[in-house]
Amino acid sequence: MSPSPRDVAEAQARQRFIVITAMRFAGVGLVMLGYAIVKGVIDLPYWVGVVLAVMGFFDVFAMPVFLARRWKAADAARERGRR
Repeated sequence: MSPSPRDVAEAQARQRFIVITAMRFAGVGLVMLGYAIVKGVIDLPYWVGVVLAVMGFFDVFAMPVFLARRWKAADAARERGRR
């Protein structure tokens, strides 16, 4: 028996939630690593810490929005193709 459209949509939403959550956790990790480098806890150049922290903030705040918009556009295109 094939899954219902509702089951498919719920599974897809669950997968997307996991991806966005993982992206945010990775971003927080990058920010913490960058902060440790900037403070001198990890012996790497200052600029490496700054770059990692900026990339982490990007991952936390911008990437989930980007992914959601991309998925929404793909879903809309798929719906237009069905009609």
